[in-house]
Amino acid sequence: MEGIHLTDKQKELIERFGVYSEREGSTSPAPARILALLLVSDETELTFEEIYQTLQISKSAASNAINALLNSERIEYITKSGDRKRYFRSSIGQWEKDFSKKFNRLFEASKFMKEILEQRPSTTPEFNSKIQRVIDFMEFLQGELPALYNKWEKQSK
Repeated sequence: MEGIHLTDKQKELIERFGVYSEREGSTSPAPARILALLLVSDETELTFEEIYQTLQISKSAASNAINALLNSERIEYITKSGDRKRYFRSSIGQWEKDFSKKFNRLFEASKFMKEILEQRPSTTPEFNSKIQRVIDFMEFLQGELPALYNKWEKQSK
């Protein structure tokens, strides 16, 4: 078996998205390409074999990458009655939950930055000012993001 058929455009897009994800630091090469494959492929649910054969990566690399993506909830799997295989698919439908988690982590970072600033010595006013600016921006986002989301939700209906 040689995996699933992809057009040259799909292959190129998988590679570009993989490189982008790596650069952004959100994931390493194999998980980035698996996630891209699940987004780009005509089939929305792929087996383990289809994934590693299509991307031409080792079974162990595919297994480790799939486990990392499952643990981070970026992909999920389903089973089909009468079939022992697991079918992996993107968790793109969970994007709102994912963004909420990311925003909450950002706001948690803001709390840490406040604690850091409180313990900073007054002898470094320029550096302390930079930290305060980061805190101010994070707090601004915390106030504005819910309103932006609500505005988007109203116009997207």
